[in-house]
Amino acid sequence: MDRRDFLQFAGAGLGTLLLPVYGRAIAAEELISKVDVATKKRLADTALEAAKADGATYCDVRIGRYLRQFVVTREDKVENVVNTESSGVGIRVIANGTWGFSATSDMSPASISRAAKQAVAIAKANSRLSAKPVELAPVKGVGEVSWATPIQKNAMEVPLKEKVDLLLSVNAAAMKAGASFINSILFLVNEQKYFASTDGSYIDQDVHRIWAPMTVTAVDKASGKFRVRQGLSDPRGMGYEYMTPKPADKVTLPGGAVVYGNSYDMVEDAVAAAKQAQAKLKARSVKPGKYDLMLDPSHLWLTIHESVGHPLELDRVLGYEANYAGTSFATLDKWKEKFQYGSDKVTIVADKTQPTSLGAVGYDDEGVKTQRWDLISKGKLVNYQVIRDQAHILGLTESQGCCYADSWSSVQFQRMANVSLEPGEAKLSPAEMIKDIENGIYIIGDGSFSIDQQRYNAQFGGQLFYEIKNGKVTDMIEDVAYQIRTPEFWNACVAVCDKSDYRMGGSFFDGKGQPGQVSAVSHGSSTARFNGINVINTARSLG
Repeated sequence: MDRRDFLQFAGAGLGTLLLPVYGRAIAAEELISKVDVATKKRLADTALEAAKADGATYCDVRIGRYLRQFVVTREDKVENVVNTESSGVGIRVIANGTWGFSATSDMSPASISRAAKQAVAIAKANSRLSAKPVELAPVKGVGEVSWATPIQKNAMEVPLKEKVDLLLSVNAAAMKAGASFINSILFLVNEQKYFASTDGSYIDQDVHRIWAPMTVTAVDKASGKFRVRQGLSDPRGMGYEYMTPKPADKVTLPGGAVVYGNSYDMVEDAVAAAKQAQAKLKARSVKPGKYDLMLDPSHLWLTIHESVGHPLELDRVLGYEANYAGTSFATLDKWKEKFQYGSDKVTIVADKTQPTSLGAVGYDDEGVKTQRWDLISKGKLVNYQVIRDQAHILGLTESQGCCYADSWSSVQFQRMANVSLEPGEAKLSPAEMIKDIENGIYIIGDGSFSIDQQRYNAQFGGQLFYEIKNGKVTDMIEDVAYQIRTPEFWNACVAVCDKSDYRMGGSFFDGKGQPGQVSAVSHGSSTARFNGINVINTARSLG
């Protein structure tokens, strides 16, 4: 059985943005239908009973219906509209102390029973090679419960014409403002997930996510040079209400750039992107050297993701991901000694309950109620991210609720929670932060990056760069990237703005595992200052 079919498409100018589409194509009307909960419970019981009858000591069942809609445009054209559905049942068991997994897209009772028996047979076969039995942290069954993303407007119910009209108006506004090219996309997700287990849980969840990326390019026809500015939207766990701009969600930064909170003015951002892409063509190139960096949340989320989120996944620490995603410098001995990961300004939390975040769910894919916990407390490494069969390694009595599978046909495993930098406790705005920076760079938006397999050495670019001189934002500059060693960088954090500046960024496509899976995760912060960071000139480094 094929795990999934991938179709990848990217319009000209989208660069490396690849949108994975899996499942069967369906009509837009089918995006709003649902499967009856009673039916899902009957099918789940079929799997649980078949697995126990064949000798499973534990079984969980995930019945999933994964819906996607992509609307892709370029300038005055609609390039593609894709609606997909992927539905089926994944069954995971423990038999003879070992995991087994099987899945089927045939949702008949007979097929589900066969899949459950196959999962048990696989577990028994695996047990011949297992050195020690699986040790699961206990979970108390919750009975029949439900959870849904708190949305105001289901994006799947919005007429396609309204979405197309929005994107084409975005494109027209950008072109009028001086863009040479623009791509704009709406990417909508609805995951209808039902979980049942022999622990006594029957959990129905309805998860919604939305993203509106765009790429705006300005070309200097005389020289042939071009510059790009990506959109500054944040992918969110929200409905279509995210696309209705609200003045309170608009944030004007020092220097004049505008970013957004819990709603997004895509037309306004497209106009700004066109003008800023043109300005980038005229901006002077950065002089390499040491700078104090002021990092906006629209940028810092990616640095958090790569240098904190990934190295504090316990499976990476233990080497389980070494063949593909790498390992971690933040080894267990560092946790035991409360390693100084950052300065005392740095408290970083994992949180699967955070409202409007991409990773927010009521229960993870092991039926564990989601929670919030500290990873780094005032600079000290205090915890990792663990699931049920890892908890005993840290001496924990329960999972932290961060187990996830990207499809009914994928086995669930440990994934990154929303990992975020806590705001500063003292009142501090970005405008106030700038005042005592003598020689700095203000970075807005995420860009290209690279990082080593242990998440220790890295460099990060961005979208917009502004010079700070003697406490004031001065000129736009270009070709900026900064280099870090993870603990040195986080120990160089000298200030974090207060909670009034807190915003989230994130990714729909955090990759991990073999076969590969993707997950959606958000990272929040307020603007933060890092002193004495090495900045390179990317134009010169490329020769």
